[in-house]
Amino acid sequence: MSSPRELLGGISIFGGLSDSTLDFLHARLEPVHVPKGEYFFREGDSADCIFVLESGSAEVVKTREDRTFVFVTFKPGACFGETALMGITSQTAGIRAATGCRAFRLDRNVLHELYRRDLPQFTLIQMNLGREIARRFTILGEVLFEHSVANREGRPGALVEAIHGSMK
Repeated sequence: MSSPRELLGGISIFGGLSDSTLDFLHARLEPVHVPKGEYFFREGDSADCIFVLESGSAEVVKTREDRTFVFVTFKPGACFGETALMGITSQTAGIRAATGCRAFRLDRNVLHELYRRDLPQFTLIQMNLGREIARRFTILGEVLFEHSVANREGRPGALVEAIHGSMK
């Protein structure tokens, strides 16, 4: 098992940060344990933190008309909660533990503290968060395009099938 500092150093949103900033963040991480089937947060909750998954797997879920749909399954090293935190919006989906999970919670107040302490390092995290969100939107755009083409041709889309298959 890696230390929280090693875990953060290997995640894209914390890439390029100085050792002192990783130490600063490490000292402020809150360990959390989420049992299988419980939620880190639910769709519509306010955004006040980012989670970094240390062990287990967590599902991105949305519920409509009493049916729950799973989009993606996150594995250790994944980060979630950042989109709503950056957008100052409520959570657009829930994150549910598919297995028992250990994670680290990084409160938005820690990011505000980093802003006051070291603006260049705070800016680097914000740029990294923007890149991660842009990467996810690029994937989403490809999935939507493939789905649209497949629907017009009356066939399942290869990209949609590949993504669905990777979530099993």
